[in-house]
Amino acid sequence: MPIDLGAPEGTVRFDPTLPEFGSDPWGVYADLRARPGLPFWPEFDGHLVSRMADIRAIALDRRMVRAPAAFCPPGEVRRLKVAGNFHDMPFHERFVQTSMLDTDGPDHDRLRRAVFPFFTKTRLEGMRGFVTAWVDRAVDEALARGRIDFIADLAARLPGEVIGHLIGTDPAMAARMTAWSEDVVSYFDIDRTAAKKARAEEATRLFAALLEDLHAERAARPRDDLMSAMIGAERAGLLSHDELIATIMQILHAGHGSTIDVMGSGLHALLGHPDQMARLRAEPALMPQAVQEMFRFAAPLPFFHRYAAEDLSVAGRDWPRGTKFGLLYASANRDPEAFEAPDRFDIARRPNVHLAFGAGVHVCLGNNLARLNMEVLFAALLDRSAALEQAGPVRWKTGLQAHGPRSLPLRITPRA
Repeated sequence: MPIDLGAPEGTVRFDPTLPEFGSDPWGVYADLRARPGLPFWPEFDGHLVSRMADIRAIALDRRMVRAPAAFCPPGEVRRLKVAGNFHDMPFHERFVQTSMLDTDGPDHDRLRRAVFPFFTKTRLEGMRGFVTAWVDRAVDEALARGRIDFIADLAARLPGEVIGHLIGTDPAMAARMTAWSEDVVSYFDIDRTAAKKARAEEATRLFAALLEDLHAERAARPRDDLMSAMIGAERAGLLSHDELIATIMQILHAGHGSTIDVMGSGLHALLGHPDQMARLRAEPALMPQAVQEMFRFAAPLPFFHRYAAEDLSVAGRDWPRGTKFGLLYASANRDPEAFEAPDRFDIARRPNVHLAFGAGVHVCLGNNLARLNMEVLFAALLDRSAALEQAGPVRWKTGLQAHGPRSLPLRITPRA
């Protein structure tokens, strides 16, 4: 799907909601990288940033913020909410639009410090046994069936189970929380319809009710889980009650969809590059590098925004306070100025410093957990199968907010 080169000078027009963009956005990203400057996209009301160097410059600059509240008076913030159709959503405005992801400065740093100890690589290694046990059971089922939808039957189930175990939610709620997360996250894309708005608000309400119940249970009977630890932080005055609910809700949202998407696109990359799959089978020690390459090759969160909180200079020109930038992380990860042969899938690629987890103060908190899930799942699939084959057409998500297959039919042959 080409960009409209007939658009007014300095602007671009394209439609990321089309199926062809969902399945193959790479030509659009290449066209954007080839254009000078940071072109204006009217549908976003901001400038698109597609090259690695420009994105890093913006993401690492603390004058670039996520929320207008960092530089606008309350009346202007309200006007921007209405313009973006993020108003008249009481639960969404209370718990989603005020989350750590959309908080800047000292408040963001304070909230991140409260949860960071639970997401260190050392701490998460303690969950490897739980992840391995779950994956082994799920792969047993897949091998017995022979043909599955990799997304519905494996990828969409694992992150919910793992993040729920970390937080302390009922395992029976995992599938429902995955669906709620999809409804909340999808509303951040450009096609914010009335139906999507209603689903996002209702999902937020249900999430809040579930977490309030869990909060009451853990306040009475603490366990070794994130909710209990956060209640301790709340009692110590490190964050408010609403901030606690919003932070855990955001962790649930972030821990579901993006991991599902990168598992799907990662398997799709292996299926499309049988030489790389064969090498990974023969050299399982390459799994951490292979997972790193899966994230680079098809970033599951391709798009994030920033605002200029003050007049500043970046990417070769001056910008006024309030300018909005769309950071195309997926495009940066295919930038030939940053990677040799960027469109080649190479499980042993080194160096491989990509932007799939973002950069700067808002870098993804759960990246170690996502890597753990993927390493365990792909190791089990390759170790216990004789062959993995695509068994039908792949259906892809559309939009800029997420990238990954909705459905990936898979034929799995057990080892003799």
